[in-house]
Amino acid sequence: MMKSVYEIQQFLKKYGTIIYIGERAADLELMEAELKELYHAQLIEPKVYQTAILILRQEWHMEIEKNKQS
Repeated sequence: MMKSVYEIQQFLKKYGTIIYIGERAADLELMEAELKELYHAQLIEPKVYQTAILILRQEWHMEIEKNKQS
C-alpha cells in the first residue's frame, strides 16, 4: 500500500507517467489527474485510488500552507 508521494510517483511510472514541473503543488495536482484517468479506465483498484488521492490531497494542503507562510 502506498504511504508517500514518492511511492505514488513510482506507481505512476509503471504506467509510463513521469511528472515533474518543478512546482510541488502543480506536480501533486497533475498526479491526482493521472490517477483519476487510470481509475476511470479501470486500471487501478478503488482502494489504491482512494489511498493515493488522500495522500496527494494531504500533501497539497501542507504545501499550500507552507507557501502562505513564506
